[in-house]
Amino acid sequence: MPLRLWHGFSYFVVYPKPMSDPILAFITAFTLVYFAIPSIINVARKKHLMDEPNDRGAHSESVPTLGGIAIFAGVLFSVVMWTPFQVFTELQYILCAFIILFLIGVKDDLDPISPWKKLIGQIIAASILIFKANIMFTGLHGVFGIEELPYWLCVLFTLFTILVIINAFNLIDGINGLSGSTIVLISLTLGGWFYIVDRMELTILALSLAGATIGFLRYNFTPARIFMGDTGSLFLGATCSVLIIQFVELQGSLSAGRFVFHSAPAVAIGIMILPLFDTLRVFCIRMSQRKSPFQPDRNHIHHLVIDAGFSHMQATGILVLTNVAFILMVTMLDTIGSIPLILLSMGLALILTNSLRHIAQRKQQKMHELKLGFSEEKTPTESHEQVHEYH
Repeated sequence: MPLRLWHGFSYFVVYPKPMSDPILAFITAFTLVYFAIPSIINVARKKHLMDEPNDRGAHSESVPTLGGIAIFAGVLFSVVMWTPFQVFTELQYILCAFIILFLIGVKDDLDPISPWKKLIGQIIAASILIFKANIMFTGLHGVFGIEELPYWLCVLFTLFTILVIINAFNLIDGINGLSGSTIVLISLTLGGWFYIVDRMELTILALSLAGATIGFLRYNFTPARIFMGDTGSLFLGATCSVLIIQFVELQGSLSAGRFVFHSAPAVAIGIMILPLFDTLRVFCIRMSQRKSPFQPDRNHIHHLVIDAGFSHMQATGILVLTNVAFILMVTMLDTIGSIPLILLSMGLALILTNSLRHIAQRKQQKMHELKLGFSEEKTPTESHEQVHEYH
């Protein structure tokens, strides 16, 4: 049966290709993660491998942080089993880069390491993706009217992009279900597009990622029984960076058609608007306060939603649905050009975030006033009790 797919305000018809391997990859990754996590939770509790509550955290109990191990194993097993290696010849190098990030993440979850050491490991993994797997931008694809760039600029731009995406997912992993739900949304969106353009190897990678993350989310939604930790966030960010770069680069190699985006860089930013904008915003705030961009704080967008009075799951739902709205917007307005679409996306994100900040501030101010009023009512009684006890 043909599929009717919408692009902008019109639609086109696509005749589906066999999808048994991507579906099996999704099921395999989901099943492995779903049944592996309970054992990981038990081991983590027995060995006291837990994330303890702190001033920045949004949880009040100790929670295991090794969920990323299951996600990594599920995706790795599924991709190796179902990917045609004769088609995806760069897969071995991609997996090598993933293993480096996996080891860094496990080390950080068990025994925290400095942000700069993690950054060095990320640069090594990104270099493998660029120089061995050939995961690299070849230009700006029309942004600022520039199509191609010198090789060394392509390398630097790709390296910067990979590092930003990896750390973006690490930064938004602050409340229950947010990072995982965002990954599912992005991977399903990109996986659907890769399927349409007949890139089955990338479809399998994207759906394996989605399946593994959905299996993890069963235990990460409130009340969270496990967190993905740096093991999960670094790996998920790296996988998304591969998918996003391939999404942008494939536009130039495809024949003209309605499934080819005219403003691919802007569409890619729209697909990842939540992690990218949150990272940009937080880094700007920290540097404006003359702090290290890697110094943790409570300036993330998800903290603003929590401060506005919403629960973890409500905040996750609001932010993911907002990301969905941005994806719909950029795909429908693809023809206006990359620069206008990027400015529109960033401008709208800024307006929404500032509005949310004002709501959160008013909410916190009201709560503070209520606490002051309550304490003033108790003060005479408390003073009397203190005097009585003194005498």
